[in-house]
Amino acid sequence: MLDFPPNSTISDVIRHRRTIENFQPECPPRDVILRAIELARWAPNHKHTEPWRFHLLGDQTVREIARLNTELVREAKGDTAAAAKQQRWSSVPGWLVLTCEVTDDPIRSEEDYAACCCAAQNLALALWAEGIGMKWSTGAVTRTDEFARLLGLEPGERRIVGLFWYGYPASIPEARRKEVEDIINERP
Repeated sequence: MLDFPPNSTISDVIRHRRTIENFQPECPPRDVILRAIELARWAPNHKHTEPWRFHLLGDQTVREIARLNTELVREAKGDTAAAAKQQRWSSVPGWLVLTCEVTDDPIRSEEDYAACCCAAQNLALALWAEGIGMKWSTGAVTRTDEFARLLGLEPGERRIVGLFWYGYPASIPEARRKEVEDIINERP
């Protein structure tokens, strides 16, 4: 579990947040997840559309998604890869999916998706501040019609922003970023 000092700043949380690949088996309490979602919804969004919906997944839905993903991996990479993926996915303690409202307006569609990505970042930071890590996946399974149906949605009804795994980190990877001078282009 992460242990931030009591006076940690938002800068500390942003700099130390990592994508977590391996989790301890214990699932974080639901109330902590709900608090993080409550903070996620304060993301900036154009015209206050609040296009996000958070889908908390229970054991039955998780098993079905893991089964679907295992089938996709088996078709693409064979039985050994499928068995490894099934084992890995079965060990993840917490799951949720973030979806976005679908609209025919291409500008609003882009703005709403960007707002949902901001909400995802808020979620990641809120969880990290509570000692909970997260992984954001947009893998092939999330782009199937069956995945949408497992969420209780009609295919195309909502855009899948991502499948999010969460839990207490079993390990925390190192991270590097380019220097600020390397990513700034100043114009006179």
